[in-house]
This record gives sequence, structure tokens and C-alpha cells, in this order.
Amino acid sequence: MDDPPASPIPSYAHRVAIYDMDRTITHSGTYSGFLIHVARRRQPWRLLLLPLVGIAGAAYALRLIDRARLKAINLRLLVGKRFRRAEIAPLAESYADKVVARGVHPAALDQIAADRAAGYRLLLATASFHLYVDAIARRLGIDDVLATRLDEPDGADHIHARLAGDNCYGDAKFARISGWLADNAITREDAHIRAYSDHVSDHPMLHFADEAVATTPSRGLRHLAPKMGWQVIDWRARKQGGR
Repeated sequence: MDDPPASPIPSYAHRVAIYDMDRTITHSGTYSGFLIHVARRRQPWRLLLLPLVGIAGAAYALRLIDRARLKAINLRLLVGKRFRRAEIAPLAESYADKVVARGVHPAALDQIAADRAAGYRLLLATASFHLYVDAIARRLGIDDVLATRLDEPDGADHIHARLAGDNCYGDAKFARISGWLADNAITREDAHIRAYSDHVSDHPMLHFADEAVATTPSRGLRHLAPKMGWQVIDWRARKQGGR
């Protein structure tokens, strides 16, 4: 399908464009790549633990553990049980450079720029970790970020390999979005909302939006989108500047 409609939008007090990140803005998932990036540059011996990462993935596939537990296990294996933010921050920055340089759909960058120019407040909502998502968001010019938090019981300096609160995914992501809107005094009736995602797990967010766009959608979302009247766009097939 074509670009989001260019028809005039009635005047609203707020305009918000919500973007998922992995496989929406980026070509592929970023979570595993970040863990390997950190392990390779910080403690290469941890790469020997990759078979255990595979076992954890199998346990998740068999529904023996949930997604949040899987992420915590993999973080502990490849980064550590407890680590200093100051030590990981430079690696998060270098990983963000890598993702933005080679791992982002040019058409996604075009759409982000178009929404910004149209007066939309940009919100990145992703299940990936704040630990590195914030650095990617800065490079994309996105100021507002909702992402999965990690536990920091010792204060801002030390981070533990366990999630603080819910994994920012599916219904939990939508709850975070609703909370963000309330915190920013944005009521639904006073806002025009666009939402972009590749995955059917984001159906609560997409259903909530005035304009929902299934971007390079997974099989489940590709089947659901036409039934819901949501637009479908394949950003893989589009060239930068070819809006």
C-alpha cells in the first residue's frame, strides 16, 4: 500500500507518532546483537556461553520460561549478573552508532522526519532495554522513549541483570503508553495518534491509534491488518528519499 494518507488532519491539541523499534525502524532485532556486541568487546570469554543462550531460547520456545525471564537470563550470561553503568555506556553508544549506520530502514527515517515536520511528538516504544535504546533514540532525534527497564537497586551506578517492572511488550507496552499520555496531560480526545509496528503483539497500540501502519509486517500482522483497516507498508522495498 501507499504512504500514510496526506489528507488534512483536524486541529488537535496534541499530535503523537508512536514507533516500535525492532524490525519496524530497524532491519532486524537489536537485543541479541547488543549482548554479543558487549560480550565481544568487554569479556570475550562470555561468548563461550552462547550454547546456554540457545538452551534458554529452547526453554522459551517450549513455554518453560516467559520472555522477560529469557531476557534476564541472556543478559546475565553475556553481560553479567551485576555491572556498572559507566562501563556499559560507551558500548551502548558504539552499538547505537552501528545500528543507525547500517541497521535502519531509510524509509523509516523518512517517515520519522515527515512526522516531526508535521508537528508530531515522537515516541519510541520498544521491548528492548533502555540501556542502549536511549542512545539509538538520540541519534534518530526521538526525545521520548518507553523501553524495558533494568533493576538498579544500588542507584544509578550499578545495574542488575533482572527486569524492573514488566517487559515493555504487548499489553504491558500499551499500559506504558497510556501512562505516558497521562503523565504528559495528553487526553485521547485531544490527540491525533499515529502508530507504526511490524508485529501483531502491538495490536493494542495499533487499535488505539487514529492511523495504524503495519510496517514490513510479520505474518500475523499482515493477516490482521486488512481486517482492521490498517495500512500495510513494506519499508524494505523503499529507497531513502522515495516517499
